Amino acid sequence: MIPVKLVFLICCISLDAFVYSNPQFDLLGGYDTFGICFNNCAQCKKLYGVYFEAERCAQTCITYRGKTIPDCEDISSIAPFLNSLDVLK
Repeated sequence: MIPVKLVFLICCISLDAFVYSNPQFDLLGGYDTFGICFNNCAQCKKLYGVYFEAERCAQTCITYRGKTIPDCEDISSIAPFLNSLDVLK
């Protein structure tokens, strides 16, 4: 008979193989808002390219300590970081 501990260990290992999680969690204060803010700035830069000012977005993350998190799908949250077409000509 297979020991119960061995069965439990095999179940835990097999379940762990399918779980992929990478939360940005700060042990002292909850979610790491700086990391989330910077990642969203990078994601918006990939999405909008030269029309998005990622450096200014990252500077805002530092200034406001990650309190204002940009959302690439919400134009009002990223409007300050978007360049107009006339500026790029």
